[in-house]
Amino acid sequence: MDDPISYRAAGVDIDAARRHATAIAPLVAGGTAGFAAARPLPADMRNPLIVTAADGVGTKLLLARALGWVEGLGQDLVAMCVNDLACTGADALGFLDYLAVGALDADEAMTLIAGIAEACAASGCELVGGETAEMPGLYAPGHFDLAGFAYGVVERDELWGPHRVQPGDLVVGIPSSGLHSNGFTLVRALVDQGALAPNPTLLLAPTRLHAPELAALRRAGVPVHSAAHITGGGLAQNLPRAMPEGLRAALDPATWSIGQAAEAILATERVSLDDAWATFNMGLGMCVVVPQSALDGALAVIGDARTVGWVEEGEPGVRFA
Repeated sequence: MDDPISYRAAGVDIDAARRHATAIAPLVAGGTAGFAAARPLPADMRNPLIVTAADGVGTKLLLARALGWVEGLGQDLVAMCVNDLACTGADALGFLDYLAVGALDADEAMTLIAGIAEACAASGCELVGGETAEMPGLYAPGHFDLAGFAYGVVERDELWGPHRVQPGDLVVGIPSSGLHSNGFTLVRALVDQGALAPNPTLLLAPTRLHAPELAALRRAGVPVHSAAHITGGGLAQNLPRAMPEGLRAALDPATWSIGQAAEAILATERVSLDDAWATFNMGLGMCVVVPQSALDGALAVIGDARTVGWVEEGEPGVRFA
């Protein structure tokens, strides 16, 4: 008979996982609470809709791990979810994370979860739970993955979306903090080939949390019609999602800066301008569509926002003026 084998010898350290769960418990709303989190909906809402969003950080994880710069990944994860959710006009209420590892590195895991908790607090929502899964064999040593799920609420009659957009509305762009969390398979290829300097400050800047800014627009009474989180596929793929049939956005790229990270990528002369526009946010992390009468109010609330275009009749897509 073969010698017995323990779970730890097979690659999973339950004691380490227990210590990790105890260590992160103070970061979770309500501490440890059994198998699932229970949270109330706001009692003063008339006809609430529950809004949900799920996302990850993609292969930015690999570059961050290679450069030893994982501190911003927690904010990346939260931002990718709550920024999507905020495009409906909803307030984010809660967030859950999923961290999967080959072997648990307690210090690294604490850094990631602490970053998630801080970004949740900055976004006005609670970290209500999550899962840390140790899966040797599925993940190579030193590799991990992050995913997240956010939920929130919005009054049914206050829901933002294409149904509100009208010809002549203006597109207000909110600058990104960098590349955010998309296009990193291309970025990594450029770094691996020596075409792009592996500068973590430039390439790994955490994704800007736009949810608090959109919440500030609501609190100020700015009548936002729709919003688009500029993620994978860039402006050309994401802004049309905020437009109704028969209308499109016309943008003037001269009205904003594409940012230092995108400039560095183009400076390699290894990526065409068309590919860059189809891959990266090119300097805009969020676009909101507002009536012309609301422009001054929107710009007053978000100090670095600027008018980048308008809504016109036309085939679906984005026209660059």
